[in-house]
Amino acid sequence: RAVAEALEVIPRTLAENCGASIVRLLTQLRAKHSSSENCTWGVDGNKGALTDMAELGVWEPLVVKTQTIKTAVEAAAMLLRIDDIVSGISKKKDTNTGPQTQQDEDDNGLD
Repeated sequence: RAVAEALEVIPRTLAENCGASIVRLLTQLRAKHSSSENCTWGVDGNKGALTDMAELGVWEPLVVKTQTIKTAVEAAAMLLRIDDIVSGISKKKDTNTGPQTQQDEDDNGLD
């Protein structure tokens, strides 16, 4: 669901930039896409209306979309790994530099 919402940003932004009614246009686009024969419909950025992109000659290859999604997932996974590493380092630091106990204060490094 999150991926679908993220991909919806593209037609939403096109509709917003050309002054169309965003909610109405996206609702119409979802209705068009609900049937398999209307999968090439999209937002015409010049007119702010739904148009068959195949008729306009606008083609967006599946390979490009697939690679874009793969790259985004890889980047998100890398950021999560980096966050885990940084969190682990800071937790390790906190346990090593925690509050001193009474015995530590009494010793003052003298043996």
